[in-house]
Amino acid sequence: MPSDVKAIVSALTALVAVGFAFWERAYGQAHLFWLVLGLGAFAIVAMWVFPEATMTKADMPPKPKPGREA
Repeated sequence: MPSDVKAIVSALTALVAVGFAFWERAYGQAHLFWLVLGLGAFAIVAMWVFPEATMTKADMPPKPKPGREA
């Protein structure tokens, strides 16, 4: 994923996490405030740290030959 797309997704994730955390606190679930913020931060860090899963042609199983049943 390109870095500019990651930055946009990170900003949206942060906005949603902050908004949801304040919404939880407003409805009397103050203990979930920090949990939601922590999970949002973890999601952002994980997106930048861990590589995106990719597949090459060498990873693909061989195709069966035409006219033969598998």
